[in-house]
Amino acid sequence: MTPSSPAQPNKWVVATTVMLPMLMVVLDTSVVNVSLDHIRGSLSAGIDEATWSITAYLASNAVIIPMTGWISRLVGRKRYLLFSIVMFTVSSFLCGISWNIESLIVFRILQGLSGGAMPPLSQAILLESFPPQQYGMAMAIFGLGVSFGPIIGPVLGGWITDVLTWHWVFFINIPIGIVSVVMAVFVIVDPPYMEGMRMKIDYLGLILLGLGVACLQLLLDRGQRYDWFNSGIMLALAIVAVSSLTLFVVVERRVERPIVDLSVFRIYSYTLGNIAMFVFMANLFGTLVLLPIYLQTLMGYTASLAGLVLAPGGVANLITMPVVGRVLHRSNPKAFVIIGILFTAYSTFLMSRFTLGVDFQTVLWPRIFMGVGMGMLFIPLTTLTIASIRKEDMGNATAVYNLIRNVGGSIGIAIVTTMVSRRAQFHQARLVDHVTPYDPLYAMRAQQGAGLLQQRGLDPSTAQHGGLGLMYEGMLRQAGMLSFADVFYLLTWMMILLIPLVLFMKGTTSAGRIQPGGD
Repeated sequence: MTPSSPAQPNKWVVATTVMLPMLMVVLDTSVVNVSLDHIRGSLSAGIDEATWSITAYLASNAVIIPMTGWISRLVGRKRYLLFSIVMFTVSSFLCGISWNIESLIVFRILQGLSGGAMPPLSQAILLESFPPQQYGMAMAIFGLGVSFGPIIGPVLGGWITDVLTWHWVFFINIPIGIVSVVMAVFVIVDPPYMEGMRMKIDYLGLILLGLGVACLQLLLDRGQRYDWFNSGIMLALAIVAVSSLTLFVVVERRVERPIVDLSVFRIYSYTLGNIAMFVFMANLFGTLVLLPIYLQTLMGYTASLAGLVLAPGGVANLITMPVVGRVLHRSNPKAFVIIGILFTAYSTFLMSRFTLGVDFQTVLWPRIFMGVGMGMLFIPLTTLTIASIRKEDMGNATAVYNLIRNVGGSIGIAIVTTMVSRRAQFHQARLVDHVTPYDPLYAMRAQQGAGLLQQRGLDPSTAQHGGLGLMYEGMLRQAGMLSFADVFYLLTWMMILLIPLVLFMKGTTSAGRIQPGGD
């Protein structure tokens, strides 16, 4: 080692340093949701106004992610990481002292802009700190951080809100942020190619990218509420998003220092890996949104019981990831990915077989299978995707990869919530066709409902109408159940269709490199 070469810190110390602030950011995406009702009441805001505090965070977070690699090259990665941690900590304090809903939304935007950079920065630093043969372990650490937030976030947010107040959902970030800054100052060392460089700023690319991604995120988050393209606002957002992102691609292909280096997509394993991750995240987030809705609206579960159903899947994921990370370098990553796909597809297939009479255990096992599948899929898929990326391009590649991951989740949620609503209307119309007074089964059920209400003290005329109401309520529940089954079945096939994509990706050697004949 030459005297001018900076000493490389221990890889595990680096991992702890970068995962601490990333965990803080990932937690913040889910921890606030549970406190939303308390925030709304405290700040005298309506439901729609309060949800803007979540939408604003997600949109600003999505805007900054693809720019992370470019900003790192411009100012230096360590400086950018420190700036992001400091700004996230300060904006968390400002969110905690918000005096009205408007101020909270503004400070949440600052939180999103500062926090969006940390996952891709953390991933790039981890991959550079670990040797190629240990990329699996590095991604296991990253995957644990990404998975831990959605698992513990709602529980932690509810506990903090009940025991303290909603303000502490934000204040809890302050000590974590201070420790993170101190550790990053002493631990993180920029390689020579990431110490910052002088280059011309592509202002047009910045504007187009920010506008396009922000409009896309707003469209995905608000589309179902405003009936998608039947709303003038949603249609305008879609037009602006498509036109801005299209112009951005044209502009970036012509500038010397693009905001996002799209040439990375010439590596077809990287491109296929991004497509696979997009579909996987759409499946994962779609399921995580649908299952609690199904349990609470159709099965009568409380929020706590619904959380208990989701929790074992998260535990299975947390157990599986480190095991896969340790043995991945001795095995074929494709095999793990395909097994993970099959586990995940099997879990959604089991969900498509749910009825209105399933017990707790029947609902629990598909979540456990999905947790195992996630743990087996996430790490090897990421390893296959980035194995052919040069270290100099890692920041740009991880930024794009994290953007695709986030957008996949948002699109998955938008698709499943829209489909459940539309398919419920479809099944309701089909079921109504069979509900006539001349149907013997219908007449019998209506009479049974009327008899039950008479036993509760209602007069015969009211009980007769009440019996028809019970029949209609049951029909709505059946239509809802069928719509959930349709969407779970669609998600099953979405996962199975990923297998050919994975087979076309280049494998890796035991050293973590692309096999000969790769990209």
